[in-house]
Amino acid sequence: MIKKKILAISGSTRERSTNLSLIYAIKELSKEVFEIEVFNEIAGLPQFNPDHDIDPAPQKIFGFRKLLKEADGVLICTPEYAMGVPGTLKNAIDWTVSSAEFSKKPVALITASSMGEKAHTSLLETLKIIEGNITGDTQLLISFAKTKINSDTVITDKETLEQVKKLIKAFSKLINHE
Repeated sequence: MIKKKILAISGSTRERSTNLSLIYAIKELSKEVFEIEVFNEIAGLPQFNPDHDIDPAPQKIFGFRKLLKEADGVLICTPEYAMGVPGTLKNAIDWTVSSAEFSKKPVALITASSMGEKAHTSLLETLKIIEGNITGDTQLLISFAKTKINSDTVITDKETLEQVKKLIKAFSKLINHE
């Protein structure tokens, strides 16, 4: 089986964030089916400005869009900040609205935070409007995430581990049109 290429994006800019740990845990759990590339440059993307969303795009945006285009699917793991989507993640997504990299692209969304419901709902609406291909089985809300995922990239909570494994299977099926 040829591994599918996944671009993983953490909504957190912290070096040792819970969401980045979760991405690396998923990378290990899915290594038989996915080749996951972690995009660590979200904080370095310029602030979205429609006046600058022209051809050619700014170099960092061109590179980000290229990674999205080349990926078979996108994994987003994000916290919730002040009951919303982190600004850097929303900024990155805004840069793709006119160029449509998310259109029909399989997406898995995990919101891992203290609570997370507001950011999760908001991000789902954004992904729908830009036509990301996301299903009920390729999204997950992990509340009280810091108690369930450690900094060694291990999911320590059994129920959460099973939910993540189920999401990986569903994401693989979505990508493979099964």
